[in-house]
Amino acid sequence: MNKEENLSCHRSAETHVPSQELQDPAPRDHVTVGRRSFIRGLGIVGATLLPASALLMRQAKAQDQSNGSLAKGDADLLRFAAWAELVESDLWAQYNELGGATKPNDGPPNVGNSPYKLPLQNLDSDMPQYITDNNDDELSHAAFLNAYLGSHGAEPVNLDQFRNLPGSTATGVNKQKIGKRLTNLLNLNVDLSWYTRYRSEENPDLGATFKSGPFYILNEPAIPLNDSDTPPTTVVPSPSIPAGSPAQRIQAIANTAGFHFAFIEQGGTSLYPTLALKATSEEVLRILLSIGGVEIDHFSLWHDKAGNAVSQPLAGVIDPENPSGASFPDLNVRPPWPVSAYGLNSPRPTRSCRNRAISFFANPCLPVR
Repeated sequence: MNKEENLSCHRSAETHVPSQELQDPAPRDHVTVGRRSFIRGLGIVGATLLPASALLMRQAKAQDQSNGSLAKGDADLLRFAAWAELVESDLWAQYNELGGATKPNDGPPNVGNSPYKLPLQNLDSDMPQYITDNNDDELSHAAFLNAYLGSHGAEPVNLDQFRNLPGSTATGVNKQKIGKRLTNLLNLNVDLSWYTRYRSEENPDLGATFKSGPFYILNEPAIPLNDSDTPPTTVVPSPSIPAGSPAQRIQAIANTAGFHFAFIEQGGTSLYPTLALKATSEEVLRILLSIGGVEIDHFSLWHDKAGNAVSQPLAGVIDPENPSGASFPDLNVRPPWPVSAYGLNSPRPTRSCRNRAISFFANPCLPVR
């Protein structure tokens, strides 16, 4: 042990550290203690009160970080996040190939599928650019997480062995990726309970019950299966689709995609804060919270766009090939839905306490009846 280490160990065992700031020329019965010296002294005293095991753990963690290695738990958190981003990237790559911008930010230009883009643009005229931007984000998240894992001596995530699903064969699809998808967008069940849950002043978390449950999308594609769904002659009027029109099929597919966009990002919105609570490294914590913030932004964006599928003039679209599984009612018509103001992105304030001025955290209100 060298001289500096001896000095360090000696000083950490002391409960009083002389300091120039403590050597005040004032009389002995009146000593002025500098703020920084006082805080530093408290830190050293606190260290002497910690169990030896806690001190060793802290020193080991600091040593790991200085060596560039990751604690096993932190590496597992990042691997789980990387897995999720690779799955998201596979979903968004399929959407981007068919519905993304013609000139994406990264990668080669998209051929795209015009009869699919048009109904997406009925939800929002900027949909192709939003899809491409979202795709770019997910690809960069996955690449960053894997690169970070590798640079810290941890194993990155590779899901290539699982890329064996067929995918769409419609015009615009990357032919080299047919049969090499991780995810299935050809037959979806989308739970939309998140969309109707907080759209009224009643809160089911506090005991409120709704007369009608949330609606679901069942057994519906979110991208065209093939060119029979999007023949070149398909004309998608904007913004309303006449009942019985062949374009109703592709508009229902686009509406499903609109809701599925938000459904995907809802998962990331809740995933990252949950993972962040378990991080031990400050750097890993910052990574998880930074990516999580982007996922929240994505969810807010798609939450807004999805609402246009259940508002006039698009409300009422039904897939003629799947009428019981893909219909998009007008949810601005209140009964039987406990909803209102579908143009808003934020949840409605809950009328859980009625007119009583009671702090929820001090005394939770009884369920609304």
